[in-house]
Amino acid sequence: MSQTPHLGSKVRALRRRHTLTQVEFARQLGISSSYVNLIEHNRRPVTANLLIKLARQFKVDVLSFAREDDERLLEHLLECFSDDLFEEQDLTNTEMREFVTHAPGVARAVLGLFEAYREGRESSAALISGDADGGGGTASSAPGRLPSEEVGDLIQSHLNYFPELEEGAQRTWTRGRLSLDNMQEDLQRYLREHLMVDVRVSRAGQDSGAMKRYDPDRRELTLSELLPPRSRNFQLAHQIALLSCSDAIDRILGGASFSSPDSENLARVALANYYAGAVLMPYDQFLAAARQERYDIELLGHRFRTSVEQICHRLTTLRRPGHEGVPFHMVRVDIAGNISKRFSATGIRFARFGAACPLWNVFQAFLSPGRIRVQLSTMPGGESYFCFATTIPKGRGGFHAPHTVHAIGIGCTVDRAPELIYSDGMDLGNLEAGVPIGVTCRLCDRMDCAQRAFPPVHQPMRIDPNLRGVSSFVPVPR
Repeated sequence: MSQTPHLGSKVRALRRRHTLTQVEFARQLGISSSYVNLIEHNRRPVTANLLIKLARQFKVDVLSFAREDDERLLEHLLECFSDDLFEEQDLTNTEMREFVTHAPGVARAVLGLFEAYREGRESSAALISGDADGGGGTASSAPGRLPSEEVGDLIQSHLNYFPELEEGAQRTWTRGRLSLDNMQEDLQRYLREHLMVDVRVSRAGQDSGAMKRYDPDRRELTLSELLPPRSRNFQLAHQIALLSCSDAIDRILGGASFSSPDSENLARVALANYYAGAVLMPYDQFLAAARQERYDIELLGHRFRTSVEQICHRLTTLRRPGHEGVPFHMVRVDIAGNISKRFSATGIRFARFGAACPLWNVFQAFLSPGRIRVQLSTMPGGESYFCFATTIPKGRGGFHAPHTVHAIGIGCTVDRAPELIYSDGMDLGNLEAGVPIGVTCRLCDRMDCAQRAFPPVHQPMRIDPNLRGVSSFVPVPR
């Protein structure tokens, strides 16, 4: 019988995420609790048949369960060890891969230690800077992972698909008799009739500048007039999620561990946002439209009265087993290169500790605001992707109000690219023409890159004052 490698830590994490004892877990799989115990301690492998049972019973992707977590952990660990702190250790990729395979718990602990070290270093720098300029800056008293990173890991671990929230959104759609043509009125009516919540709109400058405020005592939801219609609809659906789907959200959060209340609250917001997107863009209708229009995000935005960013988010959630859309990865960045959102269903990796590769078309989008830019790209390992990106301006209303611009990039593997309208006219078979990109300079071995900002961690620097390549870190043959 075919068998998979030892997956004890993943089986244990899956069981705990569903708050099951070993006996309850075994009963659902039709095996003995002693066998579960042996699997969790890596004394028995997970057979292929059992892996299929796990995938069906607990709605997990087989490939993700078998490889994704390890690969993602390895990538994060490689980034961790690319820091100057470890430059004298001369660790190899093979050593780190074995470390992740045989001691994933210890690998995560090392990663956590590095994250705490990095946060402490940044806090110390901020404190010193504050003392130096008289600003009175204060360092963080509890260095650790950022709440956004913990929430991102939660979403990634579920492959950005939450069946309970999808079902809840569908119940809201049916019970509220919602329609795309009258969404705002329908959502307000749902809040009033089913949740006893009144909705009012405040003028600019009122309510301390809050875009949305819910008063649980008065059961009143206040939205700012500065919110465009699509954002008002989203906030209405978001509040419905918090009030009517709190049990499902609590169950999802109960399977995760957060370092602070802020992280848990941010996760609650993210899950309510997921629910809101599922209400505004019902799964079956949206998937059918996406396939029919070949994932044209602008056209889909007009049809569902939502923003480009909301459309891109929704495209990444179409992971219902047997009824899936194109698997996408998505990233959102600002003009300084900060990554504020990231998700990958394609296997592509995003930088966690350093700057991302500037050759990604999501950064090029800032050069032509409002236009959609496409890119055929190739990673150092040979994986090829088709990506498209555009800018998403955001304003708070009024002449003096600040306006910000982000760029959002979304992509898929090349074999799925023909399903996208943006691939029309591109020679997808000519992968040699793809833009050579990487995760981040310290993890990229491409030595002929003019955009290189740092030397790769696994190749020694060879700087010769008398020779110059395409960058200072690229040696020239003598």
